[in-house]
Formats: sequence, C-alpha cells, structure tokens
Amino acid sequence: MATVYNILDMKVNPVQYADILNQMDFWIRHQEMGRYIIVANAHSVMEFRTNPFFKNAVDQADLVIPDGMPLVVVGRWRGFHLKQRADGPGLMEEAMRISGEKEWRHFFYGGTPETLKIFLQRLRKQWPKVQVAGSLAPPFRPLTDEEDKNTAEQINNSNTDILWVGLGCPKQEIWISDHHNQLKVPVILGVGQAFDLLAGVKQRAPAWMSNLGFEWLYRLVKEPRRLWKRYLINNPRFIYMVLREEIGLRLKKSK
Repeated sequence: MATVYNILDMKVNPVQYADILNQMDFWIRHQEMGRYIIVANAHSVMEFRTNPFFKNAVDQADLVIPDGMPLVVVGRWRGFHLKQRADGPGLMEEAMRISGEKEWRHFFYGGTPETLKIFLQRLRKQWPKVQVAGSLAPPFRPLTDEEDKNTAEQINNSNTDILWVGLGCPKQEIWISDHHNQLKVPVILGVGQAFDLLAGVKQRAPAWMSNLGFEWLYRLVKEPRRLWKRYLINNPRFIYMVLREEIGLRLKKSK
C-alpha cells in the first residue's frame, strides 16, 4: 500500500478496516515476518515532530493508519474518501470477527495481568473460535536484557500470526520498531488502551462522540491529570499547524 498523504511531514495511509485486514491477511498467508502497523492520531503527529525514536518507528512502519478523526478530516481534504477512522479497538474487534474463518493466531502483549485475564475471558466468550497463542503483561519498568530476550522467545515460540501490543504511545511503537526484526510474527500492531477498553476496565466514548471527533473530550474528562497536556496544549498546536499547512498547500495550488 504505497498510497500516502502527509500531515506535518508524517506519512498516513488512507485506509479503512477492510483495506487493513486484507493487507494483514496477505502478510500472514505469505509469512512475511516483522511487518508492523502504527495506529495514529493527533498525539502521534506531535510526538513524531519531537521524539526522534518515535519518528524512526513511524518512518519504518509498513502501514500508518488514521485512528483520530483529525487525521481522517485531513485525508478528506487531500482527496481521499475516508468514511471513518480506523481505531485500534475497532480494528481488533474486526480482526476477531473473521479470525475463526481465517484461523489466525493471536498474542497479546501489554496491560496488567488482571486486565489481560478479564480481556481474554470476554474474548473467548464473544468469539469462541479465536485462537489465542499467548499473552504477557510486562512489568511497569524497563526490562532487563534477559527478560527482553525471554519475551521475544516466548512470542516466537507461540507461532502467532498477529502480535497486539498495548503499551501506550510512544512506548509501544518504539518497542515494536526495536523488536520487529527479531520476531517471527507476520503482523505486529500497537493498539494503546484497547485491552483495557475491550475488557471493560475503561469505558469507551459513546459512538456519537467518536464519530464527531470528540472522543478526546470524553477521555480528558475521565483522566484529566494524565491527559490534560496532550489535549489542552498539544491538540490546539496540532490544529494551528495543520490549518497553516493546509492553507499553504491550497495557496500553492491556486498559483
């Protein structure tokens, strides 16, 4: 999928769930190891501009998909017919829905042991044909070299087709970038708080808020101390910079 549009120099692929799942299926069927997908939003774009490790992860990614509605809107401005965003939890649900037929195997890395237990119970109840290759909740500290090696071995020995990584942005993307060449896994994705949301540990924003691009407000109300800087400082900067970029592009076209 070579087609991209750029937002403040960061590439984004104008894809929807069906496009992503088809690409994942191709990589799995052809056993193309180490392919990875980044689920991007406005926070990702701003992180891309300030964090060289995250920038490197995005630049190496095989797909960068538009999670946040601002990225969808910019994609529409650039001429792509994006009907909706492709968010991490939604993509996981779509993947689980077809996994029984595809016989995909899944490994879940991230979260806490308690969250993973609840998540896996719900997953097996809702999609009983889904094959779980394994799961692992790492400690909330840097891993030792031995722990890191054991983690990679556990994932590789599971023969999983898809590795879902829920460590939060930018940690998960940097981890994937650092490890994807060591992992015998066709598809690797960073999905943020998807484990928490699908386990019911955290509540998802109402559909109408997500569709209108106001999921950020819902999350800010729920977690103000953790997210205030991201949404009250970074988001206005993102909007200003993107509008300035768009005006510049349109003026350039009009000449």
